[in-house]
Amino acid sequence: MDAHSRGRADEIDPADQWVLNPQTGNYELRLDHSAGPQQTPTAPRRSTVPAPAPADTPVEAPVPGQRRRRVSEPAGDGQQTPASRRKRKQGASRKKKVLLWTGGTMAFVLVGGATGAYMLYQKLDGNINVVEPIGTESKGFRKGEAFNVLIIGTDKRTGEGNAGYGDKNSPGHADTTILFHVSKDRTNATALSIPRDLMTAIPECQSRQPDGSILTIPGQDKARFNVSLGQGGRDPGCTMRTVKELTGLTVDHFMMVDFNAVKELTTAVGGVKVCVENPVNDKKSHLKLPAGESTIEGEQALAFVRTRSSFGNKSDLDRIKIQQQFLSSMIRQMKSNETLTSPTKLYDLAQAATNALTVDKGIGSLGKLEDLAKELSGIDTKNIAFTTLPVIDNPDEPTPITVVPHPTQAAQLFAVLQSDTSLTVVKKQQQDAKNAQAQAQAALLKGTRSTAAQVRVDVYNGSGIRGAAQSTLNWLQNEEGVTRSTNKSNAPEKAAKTTLTYAPNQADQARKLADMMGLPATALKPGTQNAGEREPMTLVLGADFKGAGVPITGPAKVPTDLEKVAADKQVCAK
Repeated sequence: MDAHSRGRADEIDPADQWVLNPQTGNYELRLDHSAGPQQTPTAPRRSTVPAPAPADTPVEAPVPGQRRRRVSEPAGDGQQTPASRRKRKQGASRKKKVLLWTGGTMAFVLVGGATGAYMLYQKLDGNINVVEPIGTESKGFRKGEAFNVLIIGTDKRTGEGNAGYGDKNSPGHADTTILFHVSKDRTNATALSIPRDLMTAIPECQSRQPDGSILTIPGQDKARFNVSLGQGGRDPGCTMRTVKELTGLTVDHFMMVDFNAVKELTTAVGGVKVCVENPVNDKKSHLKLPAGESTIEGEQALAFVRTRSSFGNKSDLDRIKIQQQFLSSMIRQMKSNETLTSPTKLYDLAQAATNALTVDKGIGSLGKLEDLAKELSGIDTKNIAFTTLPVIDNPDEPTPITVVPHPTQAAQLFAVLQSDTSLTVVKKQQQDAKNAQAQAQAALLKGTRSTAAQVRVDVYNGSGIRGAAQSTLNWLQNEEGVTRSTNKSNAPEKAAKTTLTYAPNQADQARKLADMMGLPATALKPGTQNAGEREPMTLVLGADFKGAGVPITGPAKVPTDLEKVAADKQVCAK
């Protein structure tokens, strides 16, 4: 059966019974003869839509706005005649609506709010698979609070045609993982990809097994991130804990899908446009594409997001870029008029999505997914930024095949998310930039500003964090140009707060360093006597130290040279 014949019976497409009311902008159900010519009945097709109840059976009131077939009853000549029409209650389309929720991959998370004008069949609610991670509790979505949803794509070989992918004898890994951070003012969102080959600490966690028992899985100090799911009995709750340990961010909800989700959802939406700079003929994934733009769906779409040997340096990091480009295109397609004006396409999409989706209890129903969709509905695609956790090659491996977080940029990016700072330009950030400029101008009036190369400082570690002074020195010299800085190792004693001590004639240097490091005014300790020409200032890192380059107070700064792409941009894969 083709996708567009789903939901039909007696040759009546449910979409044909919906008419767009230009005055309200809503689709309205028309069951009268004016909806179109009466069709001669034929043998009913196999349908995913529940059959009508017998005439003598009480019929449950339809969900408001739901696509519905004409209910017929036998006539004396054996033909079917339309049942008497019921007067449609005024304002039914304005009742509570169940939003088309298509969570599973990032594109389908974002589309929920955009397609909220359509009702879904009650049975879709039962399609969603729910897992309740042990030790987590959903707080819902509170106004004025940011929240985080973990999107997990597993490489488990479930579904027809997937035997050639993934790990043959594995229950599945966290193969593709995206932490989706939604800002507290709902104006922007950041999608942070976490490489599967990242070496990190996986904390101890408990997981509910298929037989109902609870298994405690020991933690690992150094392990690939992708084994946080599936391996050793770990469930998505273990991946949520791993992400929290890594980023310092609480993960409020998770969504998990397998290979089938990409195939079925891209088919339901009618394909996704992608672009490649050069022709692709990948023998491993069997992806074949001409140079330029193509529309892909089903098996070809899965091959695209799984391909890595044809792009970049053939690493998983370059495959992540391809996946981000694909998901950005998916978002644009989902929010296009072509999708939003097709009730049949929307129904097919919703059915495929709910079949593919596994979520936590906190969002484990259409009603709760509706709440999530409402939180996302106002975010413009230009303010949705995709980025990847900054990493370097694993120094513990002679020939690196895994990666570790970048020693300074990773902490900076985590601070950006923790402080709810957007990676895209929105009104709030524009105002922040104006404020920062005004502050800089005011500071200039107080004295001449030193350049980074003129700043002299000795760095002492009083934070209790091993290597803090050296990591700060590396950041100052390599990224900020403070070449006249020195690591003085540990401070005489631990310090509760970070302090910068300077002489009166070093005030301009102190302001420059304070701006770089995001030091509060209370951290600046002026002396009473002028310093010699080459005498350095003294910086003591305290317990409030969060990482090299991470501001102690004020808005976090986006790491230098952080690669990111907004969801409204078309990018061609290289």
